[in-house]
Amino acid sequence: MYGPNHQQGHNSRLNGVPGGRGIAPQMMYNFVQQGTHQHHTHPQQHHQNLPQDHAGHTGTSGTLTHSTFSSGLMSNVTPFTPSSHQNGNTPGSRAGQTQQYSEHWNEQLKSYKESERAHQTMTEQHQPHYFARLRANENKGIGPAPSSTNQPESTVDGELEDRGRPVNVDKALDRQDWLNLDFSGQGLKNISTMLFNHYSFLTELYLASNNLTRLPREIGQLRSLRYLDVSHNQLTTLPPELGMCTPLRQLLLYNNNIQTIPPELGALHFLELLGIHGNPLEQEQKQKLVEEGTKALITHLKEQAPVPIPPNPRLPITIQEDVGSDKEHISVMSWNTLCDKYATSTVYGYTPASALSWEYRKNSIMREFRERNADILCLQETAMDAFDTFFTPELGKLGYKGVFYPKTRVKHLTGKDQQSVDGCSIFYKSDKYILLDKQLVDFRQTAINRPDMKSADDVFNRVMPKDTIAVYCFFESRFTGNRFIVVNAHLCWESYLADVKAVQTGILMELVTKQAERYTRRPPLSIEEKRISKPAATGEDGETAEEYPEPAPSQEYRNNTDIPLLLCGDYNSMADSSVYELLEKGRIPPDHPDLIGYSYGNFTRDGIEHPFSLRNAYAHLFGTPAELTFTNYTPTFSGVLDYIWYTANTLDVVELLGPPDYEYLKRVPGFPNYHFPADHIQIMADFVFKSRKDKKVIADQDRSGGSSRN
Repeated sequence: MYGPNHQQGHNSRLNGVPGGRGIAPQMMYNFVQQGTHQHHTHPQQHHQNLPQDHAGHTGTSGTLTHSTFSSGLMSNVTPFTPSSHQNGNTPGSRAGQTQQYSEHWNEQLKSYKESERAHQTMTEQHQPHYFARLRANENKGIGPAPSSTNQPESTVDGELEDRGRPVNVDKALDRQDWLNLDFSGQGLKNISTMLFNHYSFLTELYLASNNLTRLPREIGQLRSLRYLDVSHNQLTTLPPELGMCTPLRQLLLYNNNIQTIPPELGALHFLELLGIHGNPLEQEQKQKLVEEGTKALITHLKEQAPVPIPPNPRLPITIQEDVGSDKEHISVMSWNTLCDKYATSTVYGYTPASALSWEYRKNSIMREFRERNADILCLQETAMDAFDTFFTPELGKLGYKGVFYPKTRVKHLTGKDQQSVDGCSIFYKSDKYILLDKQLVDFRQTAINRPDMKSADDVFNRVMPKDTIAVYCFFESRFTGNRFIVVNAHLCWESYLADVKAVQTGILMELVTKQAERYTRRPPLSIEEKRISKPAATGEDGETAEEYPEPAPSQEYRNNTDIPLLLCGDYNSMADSSVYELLEKGRIPPDHPDLIGYSYGNFTRDGIEHPFSLRNAYAHLFGTPAELTFTNYTPTFSGVLDYIWYTANTLDVVELLGPPDYEYLKRVPGFPNYHFPADHIQIMADFVFKSRKDKKVIADQDRSGGSSRN
């Protein structure tokens, strides 16, 4: 989700009550101490097993005192231990022996006692919005927290964001100064879906001490929620969509009638306290919680959950019909397949270990390759050892050959460390295309060697630390003589390095422009060089299948922009970025917001430009029900980062691979999972080469000189 969606409509009605009544100021209060205090809310329970629940706690216990709540939410309350049990009796005591509780259950009981006192305050003393009043006192005289969205060490889900995964940052939205909402003690029977549709920025929601019998499935839209209290209601079940709220730290369900925790809640990998006291919870789940704690139960739910029903398949979408049979087709797939060393439970804690393992994921990836059968594969995050031991042999069985370059850090490593370095690879059907040339684009080496950049501090401080790369290849079609360039790029991911991404794209396009000019003078191949040496395939009946067509002469290209260009990859940039603008419009000015304040030689003096007429292949779906709304899908980010760009003067889009099943995603907090083996999804387009008005071919020549083809 993008940060707070600010147009909340404070005068709208929730549950039939005007939004302004009873909400301000005590309900809507600043959240400026996130992470600096602890929230405790406490329950009660009627379950008679493991350990014995406190049967005397039936909602309000007259023996509990109504002490004044201080800042810190009941910091003056001592742990709720057996010795403090009402009437002086210890639950579960036998023959004068006191039953010992685990530290996990003691924490639960302490939280439960605080929750019960808060419930009594609201029901007996008739003081609704209890938590809002408490927070208002805590925050007196404290100003709003400064924004840190442009800082490199901003946190995501409470951890330093140094793990190489992007996060949504919205530059345009207004600051959101309140992130908490208290509807406790209101006697509510239902919650309006408006709460979930318009308040997705909430981090804390209090619905305790009401008459709720259900939570709407739309609660899964609160993807920023860290604290949810629905204690002292009449809930019997929890919606599976609650598992979408992966940032949750505390989920308090005290004194309801919940019998089981759905397996989808296994995705709540940050959950520190699941308050279930006062619920007739099933034996196995309660035992796990009592003896091993919340983390153990959540892990159990995640790992033992059955494999979900798969989504509806992604369908091809026709863009152009009645394409002439004389035109050559070429299909291209681009996919960040998630390098195994990045696929850790620390980063993807919501993913079951079995679905995160490389053994499982690589087979799922190969199934996708076989099903799509693309002519060209542009893969990012390909590890060196995976390229050598998996991708090359397995794709070789399907008729592919590959080109691979690792990130430049490989030069400073040895042995296993070197083999785990990832990079970019391009695979192609070798019976259709001949590789004429291949090149690595080392962004930082190119930048530091440019006369106009070598002395710029920003190059040293911002460009040089990033070792992401690009690869491009020059191909010729065996049977038509069409020549074309395929680029596969992986730019740096950090949101605060928008200027570096623009510089990397500018360097890439400069090199491709210069190289394409050289390719116009590339000598032709002889017909003999283009013939396939291997025998034609044999049909099922044992007879020789149709022979390959006779190769056509190599085509001639007068200008570098005449050569068809396909630009693929993970650009870690969205449609409002300088990278997108540069590729689409062919230029960004030196005063572009992403470049202001930085010095990158000619780029920041004259702007960045390229001569190609590029178009985003998926732009054909903009504004339609089939529009692709993301290519990277995680709990902290959902957006389009991956692209297939093409030169509109040389190629036409015929077909696109459609989006995933959006209905399926309503219970899926993020990828990878059993059905999507990487956090990025693959994108794929089928093109045809346009007919050329000045079409010419180079005369067939027999020549002794070789070419750098595979």
